[in-house]
Amino acid sequence: MHDAMGLLVLLLLPLAGVSGLPFYNGFYYSSSPVGNGHGEGLFNGVKLVVDTPQETLFSHQGANVTLPCRYHYAPALASPRPVRVKWWKLSENGAPEQDVLVAIGLRHRSFGDYQGRVRLRRDGEREASLEMQDLRLEDSGRYRCEVIDGLEDESGLVELELRGVVFPYQPPQGRYQLNFHEAQQACEEQGAAVASFEQLFRAWEEGLDWCNAGWLQDASVQYPIAQARRPCGGLGLAPGVRSYGSRHRRLHRYDVFCFAAALRGRVYYLEHPEKLTLAEAREACQEDGAQIATVGQLFAAWKFRGLDRCDAGWLADGSARYPVAHPRPNCGSLEPGVRSFGFPDPQSREYGVYCYRPR
Repeated sequence: MHDAMGLLVLLLLPLAGVSGLPFYNGFYYSSSPVGNGHGEGLFNGVKLVVDTPQETLFSHQGANVTLPCRYHYAPALASPRPVRVKWWKLSENGAPEQDVLVAIGLRHRSFGDYQGRVRLRRDGEREASLEMQDLRLEDSGRYRCEVIDGLEDESGLVELELRGVVFPYQPPQGRYQLNFHEAQQACEEQGAAVASFEQLFRAWEEGLDWCNAGWLQDASVQYPIAQARRPCGGLGLAPGVRSYGSRHRRLHRYDVFCFAAALRGRVYYLEHPEKLTLAEAREACQEDGAQIATVGQLFAAWKFRGLDRCDAGWLADGSARYPVAHPRPNCGSLEPGVRSFGFPDPQSREYGVYCYRPR
């Protein structure tokens, strides 16, 4: 840097609504003389290094998690320097990037749905880790941690994934009845979200085999085939995730693949002296201090809690199903899974009920 420049001038713009908290405007200057008396400064070869984990972090819905991010200097500095830390979530499937948090010293601001749920970890020097509370399905994704020191900035990525299970879903009206927006609503009503391609592909690797095509998060329509067969594209096609490509979100209609995250609560079959109608089943769960379980909750309990019961029970959407973790005679097919009786007459008294109690 040329000597004629003299001292650099601090140029910061205030964040709207946050008094005194500066916002990065594309240029960052320092009001302090270059260096600190120890031969360290912005332009003397000291490098800022940001460390984040390479492996994916796994958690579950409703949990608290810390996204690790630390920084250091090479070579090390004799005294600390103030930095600005920014976290944001990267765009996926066409969604815009989301600002999560920006902080300078003890002052910070969080944004959007992250307000009140995120903060910087403060238990160590040069710590920039992000603490997140009450995880939601939409929190899955890639996050960037950026540390800005004067004119220098470095960043690292952290990937967060909620453990969950992918399941195909049809509404009571039958096969191929949902446009994309209706598919989103159907998954939400089951305590789930529309699955991403990555989630469906992982489920296929674990053995998911389903011949009906369903919507995915990016508005494409696909289906997973573990065993090639004539009704599902023919014997000539190799197993895999078959794709119809992108479809019109309003005009085209298919089933949907939903993703339900692992639960903190408990799903159980309610021991009751007699079978119930759908209305009686809802009431029975409420009397037991619970609520009737959704399809997503039953799948999550089967997948992550090993729920195993040969008795069919009502669920919140009016379907009747039962989970089998350990296949056995007189309990459906020889493969683990959630068996379905479809959508019986709500007045039928042939079923029990599965309830969900949050913890």
